[in-house]
Amino acid sequence: MFSSVKKLLATAVGIVGSRVELLSVEFEEEIERLAALLFYAVVSLFFLGLAVILISILIVVAFRDEHRLLALGLLATFFSCIGIFTGIFFLTKAKTRSRIFSQSLAELSKDLSELE
Repeated sequence: MFSSVKKLLATAVGIVGSRVELLSVEFEEEIERLAALLFYAVVSLFFLGLAVILISILIVVAFRDEHRLLALGLLATFFSCIGIFTGIFFLTKAKTRSRIFSQSLAELSKDLSELE
């Protein structure tokens, strides 16, 4: 009887060990994915910001002296609207979280259903 309990305990320890390892792998993959996303977002925002500045300068210089203030006002309004909409989009995305460790949780629930 003790040998069967020992085997059952060894199996349970093995299952828990493999699930913890799976959790750590998923955590590392998520960190790598987020780091890559952050890097690409920063690079993209830098170059897009540079492009916006250069295009704004081009538009203001292209207008004659009498319409430069109008051009600046329209550009400021346009960029403010884009900033507000992207800020709202960011807040919406930040509030909805992805299910981290979904594979591990699925495996643990499968293990629990097999044990019952």
